Amino acid sequence: MLGAVATMEVHCEDRSRADRLIALACAEARRLERLFSLYLNDSALVELNRTGILVDPAAEMVDLLSASQHYSRLTGGLFDVTVQPLWDLYASHFAQDDADPAGPAAAAIHAALARVGSDRMTVGRDRIVIPRGMAITLNGIAQGYVTDKVVDLLRAHGVTHSLVDMGEARAIGARPDGRSWEVGIADPDIEGQTKAVLPIVDRAVSTSGNYGFRFDPRAQFNHLFDPQTGGCAHRYRSVTTVSRSATAADALSTAFSFMPDEQIRSLLPRVDIDRVYLINDAGQSIDIAA
Repeated sequence: MLGAVATMEVHCEDRSRADRLIALACAEARRLERLFSLYLNDSALVELNRTGILVDPAAEMVDLLSASQHYSRLTGGLFDVTVQPLWDLYASHFAQDDADPAGPAAAAIHAALARVGSDRMTVGRDRIVIPRGMAITLNGIAQGYVTDKVVDLLRAHGVTHSLVDMGEARAIGARPDGRSWEVGIADPDIEGQTKAVLPIVDRAVSTSGNYGFRFDPRAQFNHLFDPQTGGCAHRYRSVTTVSRSATAADALSTAFSFMPDEQIRSLLPRVDIDRVYLINDAGQSIDIAA
C-alpha cells in the first residue's frame, strides 16, 4: 500500500471477529490510499497535481495537508511535501543513458526548487490549491497517517492488543502476554540484518534511510530531498523516531535526516517524539531520548 509492504496483527479469541476487523481495516486503508497515492492514476493527489485544485476535498486530505504544513513550520521547512519536482528532476536525469554521474545541473535544481514550498499551498475545507508547476508527494507522511487511522478504527472496535504497519509501525497496547512489542531497525549496510531492537508499548516507530531508494549505481543520490538546497540526505544512514503518533514519527524522521543531532535535541521538547535513534554516516549509533 502506498508503494510499501503493509502488515497487521490482530489478537482476538474469536477468529471470525478478527477476520471482520481485518477486512474493515483493509477497506479503510484502501479508501485512504485512493486519496493519497501517487501510484493510482485516479487518486485525489494525482488529480491535485494534474489540475492544481481540489474542490470540496475529502476531510482526510485537508487534515493531512494541514499537518504537513504544521511539520514544515516546526522544522524550518525541512519537511516539505512539495518536493515532488525534485524527485521528477532526478528520476528523469538518471533515466538517460548518458546521465552525468554528478547529478542534475545546478540550474535545473534551482529551477525545481522554485516550485517547492508548502507555504504556497492553500488548504481549506472548501478547496485545496497549489501554484502551477508545483507537485506534492505524501510518501513522507501518508503511511504514518494511514497507520494512525487504522489504529483508531481498531480501538473503536475494542481492540487492545495489535501491531499495525501500513508502511510505519504502531502498537496498540502491549503484546497479549504483557511484554513490549519489539521493532527492529535495519542495518543500512547489511541486508536482512538488524542494527537495534526498540521495545514499544502504545507507540509508533518510523525509519527514514538514504539506503531506501537510490537513483544512481554509486548511491550518491537518494529519495530524501533537502527542500532548501535540492540535494539529497547524507548526514545519517538512517533516522528512527518513536512517538505516540505514527504521523508525527513519519514526518519527523524525514525532517531529522537533514539536522545535526544537536538541533534534533533542541527541537524535541516542541514535538511529540519520545526517542530518536540515529545511525550516522560512519555507521555509529546515536540514541536521543526526550
